[in-house]
Amino acid sequence: MLTLKIGSRPSPLAIKQAEEIESLLPSVRFEAVRIDTCGDKDKTSSLAGREDSDFFTREIEEALLDGRIDAAVHSAKDLERVMPRELCIAATTCSISHFECLVSKEGHALEKLPAGAVVGTSSRKRKEAVLRFRPDLAVKDIRGNIDERMKQLDDGKFDAVIIAHAALIRLGLEDRIAQIIPKEIVEPHPLQGRLAIQVRKDRKDLQEIFRSIDES
Repeated sequence: MLTLKIGSRPSPLAIKQAEEIESLLPSVRFEAVRIDTCGDKDKTSSLAGREDSDFFTREIEEALLDGRIDAAVHSAKDLERVMPRELCIAATTCSISHFECLVSKEGHALEKLPAGAVVGTSSRKRKEAVLRFRPDLAVKDIRGNIDERMKQLDDGKFDAVIIAHAALIRLGLEDRIAQIIPKEIVEPHPLQGRLAIQVRKDRKDLQEIFRSIDES
């Protein structure tokens, strides 16, 4: 059986995403390689202005380029706008959900949150959308993986947080959802919920293997 080293970030969500890809290719044996990226190491800097950058991909792409891994699994929306020319996307999966969700301490939807409630999000676009809908809310940056964000909510640092519905599904946390936010309020990223498998352009063999799960 073919064995491939598959790289991903070390967060619980990234691990679930890699396992999801592995389940789609039962004829291939995968060896998991967890790689900390800039975004995993730096959990204090705002993500505003980092959209379409390699903040969550750089170290994984370096591992691909130098041959430490054969393939990488990313949240498709985390990919930079222009990736290294030696790399390509071998496949993307269908989204399991395009929506954003609200998780709140009291189970309130956005329209029911009290004035001045503190809502956490790492996205500038989400922040702007929430404030258009509820300018009386306080929207603040939040960093960390999903478990860390939930802990910040439970510890009282925020009254609510916005998290991708797909992330909560993959982590089995759907019971925490207070609201699936309508697209009319918060328009999701066009690649929300999709996974991307990245390989080197010269690995035509891997491109052929992953093509079977491509839904692009």
